[in-house]
Amino acid sequence: MDKPAPHYHGHRDRLRERFKAQGATGIQDYELLELILFRAIPRRDVKPIAKALLHRFGDLGRVCAADLDQLCAIEGISERTALDIKLVHAAAIHITKGQVSGRPVISSWSALLDYCRASLQHASTEEFRTLYLDKKNRLIADEFHASGTVDHAPVYPREVVKRALSLNATAMILVHNHPSGDPTPSQADITMTREIKDAAKPFGIVLHDHLVVGRDNIASFKRLGLL
Repeated sequence: MDKPAPHYHGHRDRLRERFKAQGATGIQDYELLELILFRAIPRRDVKPIAKALLHRFGDLGRVCAADLDQLCAIEGISERTALDIKLVHAAAIHITKGQVSGRPVISSWSALLDYCRASLQHASTEEFRTLYLDKKNRLIADEFHASGTVDHAPVYPREVVKRALSLNATAMILVHNHPSGDPTPSQADITMTREIKDAAKPFGIVLHDHLVVGRDNIASFKRLGLL
């Protein structure tokens, strides 16, 4: 005699049908996580795991941006499952970068902001990146320069400008995040930005902006009158 199917099989089918019919509309974060976990964990009720992930990290974005070790610390999450979760974050970054690459970033500003959010919004430590642009303001490279603590990442203006010269870049946009969630530039941010701008000027390299990525918003030095 066949054993009855586990109770969660019907739940999985219903959730898949809802997603098929509605997409992400009306689907909660824990349900989206369940959909991600279904393939990685085929023989277990994954709703408690999804809720444990959200309880630990706060929201879906932070779950997907968490380190592998942090994800594997959750009961029920293997390294394989953690990698599946990380793939979602990687896909989001690649999709948003694709909307920027090969286009003048100044005229694709909203797409650029989406890319910065996907890359840095949920990082747990401060990270500093530079977007190097050609003479048509197209993205040449997005390069990571430094990571640090929850409130500081060491940046060396000379290295930023040296890399711009090696790439034949004519313009730059600086980007970093504030893990605290508040994108308000600090005095250290302002000082460092001025140093980079001054170091780049003799070489004809323009600093278009410095973007600070917070939890919900992005602060622009240019809009704030700091450039």
